[in-house]
Amino acid sequence: MKNKSIVFTGRDQVEAQVLEENLEELQAHEVLVKTAYSLVSAGTELTCLAGVESWFTFPSTPGYTSVGEVVKVGDQVVAVSPGDKVYTWGGHKQYNRINLGERGSICLPAPAGIELPLVPFTRMITIALTALRVSDIELGDFVAVIGLGLVGNFAAQVARLQGGNVIALDHNPGRVALAAECGIKSALVMEGPSVAGKVDEITDGRGVTTLIEASGRPGALLDGLPLVGRYGEVILVGIVRGEYEANLTEALDYIHLDPQGNVTFKGAHEWRYPVARDPFVKHSIERNSEIAMELIRSGALKAAPLHTHTLPPDDAASAYNGLKNSKNEYIGVVFDWTGI
Repeated sequence: MKNKSIVFTGRDQVEAQVLEENLEELQAHEVLVKTAYSLVSAGTELTCLAGVESWFTFPSTPGYTSVGEVVKVGDQVVAVSPGDKVYTWGGHKQYNRINLGERGSICLPAPAGIELPLVPFTRMITIALTALRVSDIELGDFVAVIGLGLVGNFAAQVARLQGGNVIALDHNPGRVALAAECGIKSALVMEGPSVAGKVDEITDGRGVTTLIEASGRPGALLDGLPLVGRYGEVILVGIVRGEYEANLTEALDYIHLDPQGNVTFKGAHEWRYPVARDPFVKHSIERNSEIAMELIRSGALKAAPLHTHTLPPDDAASAYNGLKNSKNEYIGVVFDWTGI
């Protein structure tokens, strides 16, 4: 069966190829989904394209969040049926084969009334939700988010929904403006010492109680530590890549000594929680995904302003080039498979 796919054939080499795959015979727990839309996860996929990720080998198909229609199911599948519109962790392919018997698989019905091109943004929201799940954010707390890509923007939005007074920070003016468009009143361009003064003014000199680091830049953490107040928390949701040299003693001073002091660090990688619901665990990625889709559908969470480009798979090379070199313009890039 022919299956059009986006393929990274080598370092900085992107092609749309038609592959021959055996998709007719499904195992008992498998679902075959015809993709409608898939979203690029820029941070992960650009590092894969650059040959930085050791687990990603060339040639391979990237991507891990999509929406489509169920074409066929295995004889043990009861959660979805042919014809259902579903959110999956499928890659950038015309058809995705999802094995619900595997740990790292999701195939959930999309709620009625949701805009299908926005469904793949669910994955970015669930990553952001992990930061909120591990936090101690309460009504009225000051929360700073550094890094306003998809995950950081959504982290800022859900922190606001949780009752936080959010301060969104990024070096990119376009992304700061986008955060303001998404309802974040205090959205600031990070420009050295002046940011600390603005945050100090907003928090009446107390600093933020929670800092969410979503940029993945090693230096961003040191930039943000002076913004954290005493007994505050730092939550790491961005995956740090690349080497960085700094004075560790300076960082430890901010964490341990006055006037900041007693700052708590928390890791918030999405795999902290199980994928499927578990009766002994409150949170799961499935539950977070269903909550995220409902927030999109209701409009409580703004995903549409982050959906900056819809492109056909044949334009994949230009999409990745834009994400790499035009970060002001390319934020949420969705591939449209409906015309294939």
